[in-house]
Amino acid sequence: MVGSAALFLSDKTVNTVFCFRMKGLHVPKLNSRLPGYRLHKASGRAVVTLSSKDYYLGPHGSDTSKAEYDRLTAAWLAAGRKSLEPTEEPTIAEMLVRYWRFAGEHYRKNGKPTHEIVNIRSAIRPLRELFGRELVREFGPLKLKAIQARLVTGHTDGEGNFVDGLSRRTINARIGSLKRVFAWAVSEELAPPQLAHALATVRGLQRGRTEAREPSPVVPVDDEVITATLPHLPTVVADMVRFQRLTGCRPGEVRIIRPSDVDRSGEVWQYCPARHKMEHHDRERLIYIGRKAQEILLPYLLRDPQAYCFTPTDSEKKRKAQLRANRKTPVQPSQLDRRKRRPKVQADDRYTKDSFNRAVGRACDLADKRAHKENPAIAHGHRIVPRWTPNQLRHTAATEIRKRFGLEAAQVCLGHSRADVTQVYAERDQGLAAKIMSEVG
Repeated sequence: MVGSAALFLSDKTVNTVFCFRMKGLHVPKLNSRLPGYRLHKASGRAVVTLSSKDYYLGPHGSDTSKAEYDRLTAAWLAAGRKSLEPTEEPTIAEMLVRYWRFAGEHYRKNGKPTHEIVNIRSAIRPLRELFGRELVREFGPLKLKAIQARLVTGHTDGEGNFVDGLSRRTINARIGSLKRVFAWAVSEELAPPQLAHALATVRGLQRGRTEAREPSPVVPVDDEVITATLPHLPTVVADMVRFQRLTGCRPGEVRIIRPSDVDRSGEVWQYCPARHKMEHHDRERLIYIGRKAQEILLPYLLRDPQAYCFTPTDSEKKRKAQLRANRKTPVQPSQLDRRKRRPKVQADDRYTKDSFNRAVGRACDLADKRAHKENPAIAHGHRIVPRWTPNQLRHTAATEIRKRFGLEAAQVCLGHSRADVTQVYAERDQGLAAKIMSEVG
């Protein structure tokens, strides 16, 4: 109903449906079957019903009627299953209802919505709040600049809480998302063609020429800090950190590594992630694993080839075994097996982004606490061991490789999306990456 009949609903109904979509609540999906080719007995003609309107196609069973049926149903599907009859001009809220349905189907990877859906939700919220009741054709560059200014200065949300202004990069990303929304609307003939070109003239905020704050850069984490943190990490997570530091892979790539993804035929192993950041651009991602990283990974490869190497289940087993080994009192018979029959929380088959980050964050706090005990003269308000995230390990590896082998080598080894590598240099670059990792990793 949302995709095909949005233009015929009242503003109140459209806004209600849109809020349901934004909150992730269920809205019935359209029937995937095509309307049937039928016989109109009274006239002997073929008929098809599209959006509650009958279209007569010609003599039933004739090639002409079947060709007309194909033409009309194709046009109806291309129009998003909406009526083929002229309709009133859509408002921005109505356009956003249809775009949200498109985004939910388009921004998916391996059957699940990507994080881009969250970004889109944040980007379109101020557009709907400020200009939702206006017609799409009435929108223009000045109104887009008004949204841009609102994101810079901050605003009050629906509950009366003031929301601080966003960073420059975040604002530019959200304005870019809105430009893509209207470009999509042009392709669906919901907006005039010139609108997309007009909005493209709105420039992004530039460093030093705006009041928007600059985001804090992601900086490398010192090896001394990593070394101080490792003893406080679970064994499995500590191996993940060591492996990522040596290979320079992304946190998401170390979390999903499986034995079947690792080619061990050469001196330097090659890991091809089943999923990675740039796969939707048809780019292959190869991670080269040197001798040091191989020693870390090898014990985790002795399992089902399709199972994840680093799992919270293994980490929990090792933690409990360590607690049992450190126990000073005898183990009672009733304490031999304390597993719950129906536990409310079960360990996942792999680490998530949040669980990986939380484990590192807790270890940083424990390391800082120990450092303060060893250095009581330092005030507790001052952190000795700063907090860091797994993503910073990639920057640390990049810094080392760039310093030792140059910028191009770092881009090749890390599979950076900004590396401008042509097909001519592809084989040479892979050989260079393997050589570097044989020394570094």
